[in-house]
Amino acid sequence: MQKIGFIFDLDGVIVDTAKYHYLAWKKLANELGFEFTKEQNEMFKGVSRKRCLEILLDIGNITASQEQFDTWMVDKNVDYLAYIENMDESEVLPDVPRVLSYLKDNNIPIALGSASKNARPILEKVKLLSFFDSIVDGNNVTKAKPDPEVFLIAAENLGVQPSKCIVFEDAVAGIQAANSARMISIGIGDEKVLSEAQFNFNDFTEIDDDFLVKLLS
Repeated sequence: MQKIGFIFDLDGVIVDTAKYHYLAWKKLANELGFEFTKEQNEMFKGVSRKRCLEILLDIGNITASQEQFDTWMVDKNVDYLAYIENMDESEVLPDVPRVLSYLKDNNIPIALGSASKNARPILEKVKLLSFFDSIVDGNNVTKAKPDPEVFLIAAENLGVQPSKCIVFEDAVAGIQAANSARMISIGIGDEKVLSEAQFNFNDFTEIDDDFLVKLLS
């Protein structure tokens, strides 16, 4: 059997930290004098913090100096870190540990490929860090999804050919990145939104061992 690697996004795939990102962005928007809705927050899925702030300022029709921009980037992250401070295993999405355990028991290399710059502390808090052979996050990449850089680095770290990697993603940009890297893309979430994925599931409770066996073969 040729070596196969699995790559997981973080937000919306392993844990639901999107709600905390939303609260932090909403707080900043309110401080800047405008509202930021959950519907608008959908545009931030799989997007870097810098790009998110650019979108937020466009929504509020606000211009900023580079110094102001950098300060708001830090302020948002400080608020986000305060929200996630009390995260624990209960925040892991359903059946994620079962799938990770199955792969680990079968000696399958596993990587994280996320735009988050806080991936490692989050995985530590939810007690999943030990499952991952490689962590590639916003601290390791220069290009945001849909550029495939994050997944290509993860594949290289695992020692697996990109075409032999399987990616789990909940964002359109992430699915596009996986497809660009010629990896197998599995969408976690709304099939209509993630229509470019090769496989779709609402969540990991729908992914049984038989499907994993099929992927591994």
